Amino acid sequence: MQSVQNIVIVGGGTAGWLTAGIIAARHKGRMPGGFTVTLVESPTTPIIGVGEGTWPTLRSTLSKIGVSESDFFRECNASFKQGARFARWTTGAPDDGYYHPLMLPQGFARINLAEHWLAEGNGQTFCDTVTPQGLLCDDGLAPKTITTPEFEAVANYAYHLDAGKFAGFLQRHCCEKLGVRHVLADVQHATQAENGDILSVVTEQAGEIPGDLFVDCTGFAALLIGKTLGVPFKSCSDTLFCDTALAVQIPYDDPEDPIASHTISTAQSAGWVWDIGLPTRRGVGHVYSSSHISDETAERELRAYLGPAGRDLPVRKLAIRAGHRETFWKNNCVAIGLAAGFLEPLEASAIVLIEMSAKLVAEQMPVNRAVMDILAARFNATTHYRWGRIIDFLKLHYVLTKRTDSDFWRDNVRAASIPDRLKDLLTLWKYQPPWFHDEFDRVEEVFPAASYQYVLYGMGFKTDIARDAISGETRLAQQTRREAAVQTERLRGGLPRHRDLIRKIVEHGLPTI
Repeated sequence: MQSVQNIVIVGGGTAGWLTAGIIAARHKGRMPGGFTVTLVESPTTPIIGVGEGTWPTLRSTLSKIGVSESDFFRECNASFKQGARFARWTTGAPDDGYYHPLMLPQGFARINLAEHWLAEGNGQTFCDTVTPQGLLCDDGLAPKTITTPEFEAVANYAYHLDAGKFAGFLQRHCCEKLGVRHVLADVQHATQAENGDILSVVTEQAGEIPGDLFVDCTGFAALLIGKTLGVPFKSCSDTLFCDTALAVQIPYDDPEDPIASHTISTAQSAGWVWDIGLPTRRGVGHVYSSSHISDETAERELRAYLGPAGRDLPVRKLAIRAGHRETFWKNNCVAIGLAAGFLEPLEASAIVLIEMSAKLVAEQMPVNRAVMDILAARFNATTHYRWGRIIDFLKLHYVLTKRTDSDFWRDNVRAASIPDRLKDLLTLWKYQPPWFHDEFDRVEEVFPAASYQYVLYGMGFKTDIARDAISGETRLAQQTRREAAVQTERLRGGLPRHRDLIRKIVEHGLPTI
């Protein structure tokens, strides 16, 4: 019946500090009674800090932990993200591209417009028919105005950010506002009880640090969940082939150049290039399969993408071990962030998984050791589900390709590399478009049915729709499409340029509610 009062987070970076902030904000009222959150961080281990894309959940997360959105923009070199544009994924042609926006299709809760777009068609893309967001991105517009309050949106949005600056921003907020204790020390090993529970971490500079619940945010090292508790790693390299990334930071030719308000993902011969616009620079990287291309060829493709401006820029090489732990919460230790696993950064799933995992721990914080295993089993079931669905969704981008110009693209459509659940859904979607009943029924689904619609129909997937099956909703569909067209015209005429809004936020700040 030992009470759970002392939470020890081992590891900093985005994972550690987001977790600390979410737990501390949720349980701040318990701190006068002895509840503590301690973050132990090595003073010598650098933050990986490449991931710069987020999901809209980060808005509510930052709001709940008490962060100012205006300060976030000022201190984290942040910009808005309204979705992603995928170029050359379907055919490889120069004009091959589609958007996965963050806005849901118009009227999504009351009608599945995909059925009517498929049955009727009007020469427009699915995205442009059901939402204005692709065109807002084309126009270089922001998703809100300077009079829109903090964290509220005109068009749904997430962020692009400087991961290194973000970790420092969170650290200051957690320590100054939320009562998190910060210990700079190198963990040498952990001590354990007879039942396998972790009793403490022993550090070089700060001695022994005891705790009741430990959160492993030590990245790929996985010092607690892997090295101490021996939880195996489950690879998914048979499904997602990319295992290496080359990252580079490139300045704008002109400081006033437009900032893309979407991630640009451009397919290459054996992978793809991400391109993320921040106010002062672009973050660009080539994610690829080393089984299909050499590092030298991959770097040549990256530099060809960058053009003359990127000829001499230093490139950082990163290994990607695609997969996750077989168990995420074992005994009194839960893994969050890279210690739990990692997948290629195709749809910015890394930070949203940190948020969701930390939120689940914070909301279901065990009162004592007696109930911890029950909550751990619930956490593991939910987290396994989320990892599986993310793997499905990332693989979807590859299996729909029509490219046959390299072994990489040909291997990606082999049946043996496609998860069984995704195979079943693709068979079903030949006859009906994705919708809520396709197992998209979990609270806080990472990628809802709408996300699958945008990718499927952006890549030219064919669904055979019987017109008579949807005839009863024709009038509602026509009305909803008109609403979408009116909204598109209104937003394209009323939203500011992306860089202009960021400049105003930095200078004047957004209104607070």
